[in-house]
Amino acid sequence: MELILSLAAGLGTVAGAVGPAFFGQLKPKTFSLLLGVAAGVMAAVVTLDLLPASLGYGLISTLGGFAAGIGLLGLTEVLLSHLDVAAAETAVFLRMGYLIAAGIALHDLPEGLAIAAGFATGTIGPFLALAIGLHNIPEGLAIAAPLRYGGMSSGRVIGLCVLISFVTPLGTFLGLTAIRSHAALIGPLLALAAGAMTYIVVGELLPKSRQLGAKSAYLGLVAGFGFISGVSLLAH
Repeated sequence: MELILSLAAGLGTVAGAVGPAFFGQLKPKTFSLLLGVAAGVMAAVVTLDLLPASLGYGLISTLGGFAAGIGLLGLTEVLLSHLDVAAAETAVFLRMGYLIAAGIALHDLPEGLAIAAGFATGTIGPFLALAIGLHNIPEGLAIAAPLRYGGMSSGRVIGLCVLISFVTPLGTFLGLTAIRSHAALIGPLLALAAGAMTYIVVGELLPKSRQLGAKSAYLGLVAGFGFISGVSLLAH
């Protein structure tokens, strides 16, 4: 069940890529709302589930895992920002799409670990899978748009996103294997997931959402946070 839900979360990337691959770009306000919802869902999962559950395993491991999660994604961004981009216009967009795809694949591995840690605690796993699946939809948009503009065929764009989707269940498999061998890893992995998701919300989703439309961004943020809050209350 864990790997199936993790794969479903990963396939959110494909769902997001379908629009620009076959039908063109979403309207800015719609895209802003979607990004805001993803940010709200992730913020709720971090504050209501991941961090409280991680603190149950110790403050030090929580702080260390949280810092590691932020650092991991921050390092990914730094490495990608130093890669050169080709000069031709179509090559620029192709390279941009490939860089975004590489960054998202690197993001998806710790997200898969997060799902594993969530299932290890008993109740958080499905919420994490939902949050990550929603987050992956705009990531699929971000991959497909520049690749299509650069001239890549729709079929190849979708194929690339399908490959990236399998990184999430791979991370879940590795996480479950590690947790079964060393149960003490649950707390740090939960905190690592919280740090990684916080970085995505604060550094990526909210800024991009506000640029496209502040009202839509905040509406989506409140809606996403409220939805997970309600579901969490019902689950507990």
